[in-house]
Amino acid sequence: MKTFDQLGLSEETLKVLKLRGFEVPTPIQEKAIPILLKGKKDIIGQAQTGTGKTAAFGLPILERLDKNLRAVQALILTPTRELAIQVAEEIHSLKGKNRVSVVPIYGGQSIDIQLRQLKKGVDIVVGTPGRVIDHLNRKTLKLDKISFLVLDEADEMLNMGFIDDVEQIMKITSKEKQTLLFSATMPAMIIKIAQKYMSDYETIKVTTGGLTATKTDQIYFEVSASDKFEALCRIIDIEEQFYGLVFCRTKRDVDDVANHLMERGYDAEGLHGDMSQAQREKVLNKFKKNTLNVLVATDVAARGIDVQDLTHVINFALPQDPESYVHRIGRTGRAGKDGIAITFVTPAEYRRLQAIQRQTKTDIRKGKLPNVAEVIKTKKARIKAVLHEITQTSLVNDYIQMANELLEKNPPTDIIAALIQYTFQDELSAKNYVEIHQRSGSGVDTKGKTRLFVKNGKKDGLTRNKLIKHITEKCHISPSQIRDIHILDSFSFVTLPFHEAEIVLSSFKNQRKGNSLSISKAKTR
Repeated sequence: MKTFDQLGLSEETLKVLKLRGFEVPTPIQEKAIPILLKGKKDIIGQAQTGTGKTAAFGLPILERLDKNLRAVQALILTPTRELAIQVAEEIHSLKGKNRVSVVPIYGGQSIDIQLRQLKKGVDIVVGTPGRVIDHLNRKTLKLDKISFLVLDEADEMLNMGFIDDVEQIMKITSKEKQTLLFSATMPAMIIKIAQKYMSDYETIKVTTGGLTATKTDQIYFEVSASDKFEALCRIIDIEEQFYGLVFCRTKRDVDDVANHLMERGYDAEGLHGDMSQAQREKVLNKFKKNTLNVLVATDVAARGIDVQDLTHVINFALPQDPESYVHRIGRTGRAGKDGIAITFVTPAEYRRLQAIQRQTKTDIRKGKLPNVAEVIKTKKARIKAVLHEITQTSLVNDYIQMANELLEKNPPTDIIAALIQYTFQDELSAKNYVEIHQRSGSGVDTKGKTRLFVKNGKKDGLTRNKLIKHITEKCHISPSQIRDIHILDSFSFVTLPFHEAEIVLSSFKNQRKGNSLSISKAKTR
């Protein structure tokens, strides 16, 4: 398997990919990018949704745009508005520091908004065929200078009755352009269009295999991105013996999730490509010996891990392609045991999850996260079972003597309650959790958390650890209460429970400029 730096991409693009956490190209990217960078042939790519197609055509297009030409240079046609938005956002995230304008146009959005955007000047347009035709008829979209035409999910456009619009668009575009046609299937009409409008083209075919983890129970939970960590803690805590892999997309996310878990007292560590071989082996040995019961990793770092008794695989982030999903969940349910694969999905990612289900021919059922009361109830039942088991074994005489002495002066119920409180108070505290549901429109959300704005960022030398140190030393707040830290160039954000946030706001209210951080309540939209 090749790496991105073997495909002919520029150093600037490689930096963007590294920041995004893309470590190795998917099969369609490996095959398509070198051809598109040369710019000599059209491409017909047979590949499913979710196989990394957008980066496969988006990266070469971004590299080959004429920086001095202020005109639409690339048109990407998609069958649905949702896909148009998704593709536009993905390409925008890949452009790095390049001043490239990417605009989605689709039915259902105000035409006036699109007219203003097109009038300003656009490099890449991502649109549905009907709305593109509408703009062409209005003469508000000009395609006379495009160098790239992409038909994404061509078979879906055929099924939805857009094929005449697609042909009309192909007819009026320059013959000098490079045409890229991607389709999951190749019906006769799609082949006919390719033969009619594409001359010298190369065919790329990427197939996906079926699931190998037949014993795996696959579940997804729909949560907001900010609630994923809370959801992860619920899943771990409600299981009697959790022993699993948590997959993140980027190395940065691995560090963030692993550090947060350790701060909360879980036996967890991270594993990613920036670690030395010695570090990797040390972490893996601890995981195999069950000294760690949670291993957070990227796809690449997890290759070669052979642990037979995993109870769970958790997709903290959706994988880049269906093959990665198959490989991830195949690690649980081994050795004749049932396993559980859990995927956290934000509402915006639901379409990608559907694509994974369709391509892997599997059912991923929707689950309901346990609430705080259910988690606490499960923990209590577990503690009672353990205590009952201990009473059935031979108790040590010293402890029996202490019990008798305590019972001489105190009621049995009070003694047992005191021992449980002394031993399990922290573990059974509902304060360790916050409810997971939609945010309200105020600065304090319905879960009792407050988002704070820090008027300091990377350019001021602020880091995640420095921010935690400032808050903990000045306000005497536990680091485990400080969550969702985002350090940006000029400012930062941090979330704390309502009570702790009020302490922080009060403590930093009268600070002299230059001597400390400037912290205030974050404004909401």
